[in-house]
Amino acid sequence: MSGHSKWSKIKRQKGVTDAKRSQVFSKAAKMITLAARKGESPDMNPDLRSAIEKAKEVNMPADNIERAIKKGAGKLEGVQMENVRYEAYGPGGVAIIIEAITDNNNRTVAEIKHLLSKHNAKFAATGSVTWAFEKKDGKWEAKHKVEISEQDAEKLDKLLEEIDDHDDVQDLFTNSS
Repeated sequence: MSGHSKWSKIKRQKGVTDAKRSQVFSKAAKMITLAARKGESPDMNPDLRSAIEKAKEVNMPADNIERAIKKGAGKLEGVQMENVRYEAYGPGGVAIIIEAITDNNNRTVAEIKHLLSKHNAKFAATGSVTWAFEKKDGKWEAKHKVEISEQDAEKLDKLLEEIDDHDDVQDLFTNSS
């Protein structure tokens, strides 16, 4: 028992839980902020109403929701959120579309590039991946699916999981089958 305590175990578990919760809140706040650009009244803005409902589902505090609405409505100084789309090629030549919301595109692109290179994936030029997809109902759908080996599929899953865990990333689309 020497050197171990119940408190240190609880503290570590609380830290892990708080980090996950913070990440969920961060994504919800970005969705609210972006939706609030179209109007800060949930009654007149269905996108904002939907984003607020999703935030409430994850028990996001009302203060955080209000701050995100003000941020999106431009009532907080110096903050500008934008939608961005990155394109990449992953293991086995799989095409990947990454949609994100960020207040600092330079930071986000650097972080995404780092994740891609860490998994031997390549950042692609704008338009070099989207040609293989069609935009349907707000979702990207692959025109042609690509079959990859089991080994590449495992690598792809790890890559997509890490990218999806990024705070700014909202959606991922691939053409893998």
